[in-house]
Amino acid sequence: MIDNYTEMNETEYKRLAALLASLSDGDLKRTLPNRWTIADVLAHLAFWDAYAVACFQEWSRNGFKSPAAQYDAINQAVDSISRLIPTASLRRWVLEIAAAANRAAANASPEVQAATASSAAPSIAATISTRSWPSWGARDA
Repeated sequence: MIDNYTEMNETEYKRLAALLASLSDGDLKRTLPNRWTIADVLAHLAFWDAYAVACFQEWSRNGFKSPAAQYDAINQAVDSISRLIPTASLRRWVLEIAAAANRAAANASPEVQAATASSAAPSIAATISTRSWPSWGARDA
């Protein structure tokens, strides 16, 4: 993968791991101003990392195709299941799938890397590297 993305992914993974280590189960259940819990936000992040892994796997088999997902509908579907995930399982899933997404991006073929970087659709690699996850911790959630 483009070295910059790989380095950013590793940095963000470390931030994510530190955040998860700092949050108690009670913190994960705290409701944010948008009415999502911290666990809901983390489940969404894990889902989108899983989506990125699936995209990279598909592209490695069949070549790059710009994803045409209905993002709002997908987010609503994830929201409906995110509260069913026990916190211990959520913590494991978030870290495991983030690492898998980083590996998938880093190991993508040069053709897929170039296609994702130049696509008119949002770059999966860039999305993974920024992970758009909140900078809050347990004290200011």
